[in-house]
Amino acid sequence: MSYPPPRYLADRGEASATFRTVATDPELAIGDRSRVSLLSTGATTDGLYGLYRWDLLPAAPEPTPANTGHYHRTFSEAFYILDGTVALYDGTTWREATPGDYLFVPPGGIHSFANPSGAPASMLVLFAPGAPREPYFEELAAIRAEGRELSPGEWDELYARHDQYRA
Repeated sequence: MSYPPPRYLADRGEASATFRTVATDPELAIGDRSRVSLLSTGATTDGLYGLYRWDLLPAAPEPTPANTGHYHRTFSEAFYILDGTVALYDGTTWREATPGDYLFVPPGGIHSFANPSGAPASMLVLFAPGAPREPYFEELAAIRAEGRELSPGEWDELYARHDQYRA
């Protein structure tokens, strides 16, 4: 493995970093269970990656889903648990992940996550390369905010537009 081709070709570096304080409000509320901070998007990283902080809010406990997860064709996804307990599905097993636990999912890898404890939890979610995931999560937020119920066909159409496929 070698370094990728240079993306920056100037003779000297430049001041181009971005800083975000912990006090910045999350950009997305997905129902009453999740708040999502878009730390870096594919657009802001020139397609290199996307990094979100996903806060799972305290709520009534839910059972771990019986679903078989989903997969993506064009990007990998990684989950790093910051606080609390998050159920992570690796394609074969639901695991109770706690702070410091990490799951990497390559393209085509079946996965899912849930918060069956009902207690607050937080994780970082990394997409690479930086797929445009924001519209997908914005649509989910709107569906929940409007109280809409989608048919299985409508879910499949939404998923297909955003490189998400039922396993």
